[in-house]
Amino acid sequence: MSGHQHIEPICVGINDAARMIGVGRTKLYELISAGELETVKIGNATRVTTASLHALVMRLRVASR
Repeated sequence: MSGHQHIEPICVGINDAARMIGVGRTKLYELISAGELETVKIGNATRVTTASLHALVMRLRVASR
């Protein structure tokens, strides 16, 4: 029996990335400009790597201790 497997995305769109970390689009673009988040261009679309989103949250967790 082969059901559909959930595939974890390796990159997401700007709106999804902002929702994932609980910020608005403007703040997300600030984080990208500051080099805090890694992006890739696929055609005309900008995507944010989920690895960089996870890494940002981990850095912020450690810094807030």
